[in-house]
Amino acid sequence: MIIKLRTYKALLLLCFLLCGTLSFSQNNKQKELETRRQELRREIQKINELRAENKSKEKSQLSLIEDFNYKISVLSNLIKVTNQQANLLTREINSNQNKITNLRDELTALKEDYATMIVKSYKSKNQQSRIMFLLSSNNFKQAYKRLQYIKQYSDHQKKQGETIKAKTLELQEINKNLLKQQENKKKLITENRVVQKSLESERKEHETLMKSIRKNLSMYASQIKQKQREADRIDREIDKIIKAAIAASNKKPGVTKTTNSTNFALTPEEKVLASNFISNKGKLPWPVEKGYVKLGYGTQRHPIDKSLTIKSNGVRIATEKDAKVMAIFDGEVSEVLKMRNVNPIVMIRHGNYLTVYRNLSHVYVKKGDKVKTKQVIGEVFTNPSNGETILRFTLSKGTSTENPANWIYKM
Repeated sequence: MIIKLRTYKALLLLCFLLCGTLSFSQNNKQKELETRRQELRREIQKINELRAENKSKEKSQLSLIEDFNYKISVLSNLIKVTNQQANLLTREINSNQNKITNLRDELTALKEDYATMIVKSYKSKNQQSRIMFLLSSNNFKQAYKRLQYIKQYSDHQKKQGETIKAKTLELQEINKNLLKQQENKKKLITENRVVQKSLESERKEHETLMKSIRKNLSMYASQIKQKQREADRIDREIDKIIKAAIAASNKKPGVTKTTNSTNFALTPEEKVLASNFISNKGKLPWPVEKGYVKLGYGTQRHPIDKSLTIKSNGVRIATEKDAKVMAIFDGEVSEVLKMRNVNPIVMIRHGNYLTVYRNLSHVYVKKGDKVKTKQVIGEVFTNPSNGETILRFTLSKGTSTENPANWIYKM
């Protein structure tokens, strides 16, 4: 009997721990989802603000399609995250409703038991009855046990009353949480309906624009190819400059020579800088104060002509007019490039890592300058014809480009 009781208690303890762990996990998940939802809402706000700034400008069809695609993507993600939150809340609501039912059953049983004890206590509350109960003992040992029983019975009565009070407070707290969860779920559903309408509106405008583009797809395809050729030309030029800088690094005194033509030979100080750069992976600041990624890293299908691909060695960040460009980490300006028909480019070296800031209107640094994290190095060029302010940003280890989203905080 004792073994069974111990097993039962162990099972109850295990269930309690599992429920506690599950509740903690759900709370963490809910916080993560809420953080992500607020990030997406801020992203949409940034898009709307930048759109409003350029409302009077006549954007190209290609640029408009990119804008629509990005906003549709963010809106879709917001709906997805909000639905996940609502579903998690539904599970929590069901769990709390089950807890309430179980607690009410427990309270009913406790109150019935307590009422029975009160009746028994009332019947035997006469002091003379208790004395007679003790005096009728056969020996001192029995009398002592009866005295202990009376005390234990009284303590149990008191404990039952405290348990009922605690369970009642717990029930009230769960009911309060339940009402709050139901209110939060209602709010999420209402917000999601608004976002759904916005998404439908964006998709309709997107489809209308695409119909117009399809009428003269060959012309747009030609423009896309021309832009890609120009981007490839600049990438090749930057690659050539990086290789020359790597070769030059091997000639410096105090470096460990390397036969690898894709990585820099580093001085002890540069090794420390590179190590610090790596340790800040995922925590580096954005190169602009306000903006969003309009085109991500890597090879991807073109949104207008699916037969064409975009090869992006970095990211394109849409920002505000006259936006200041900041170095994302300590380093040294390795080049300030001024190429034919191309806006100025700044390259900053962080040990064996490089960050490149393209499409600038003004440059505030020169080759050889030491720069600090968040130091302003220039301004982004604003296209006068369409009002777009786009910073092209790349990050590489030697000649190998890397996805900036893996390095920049919440990109």
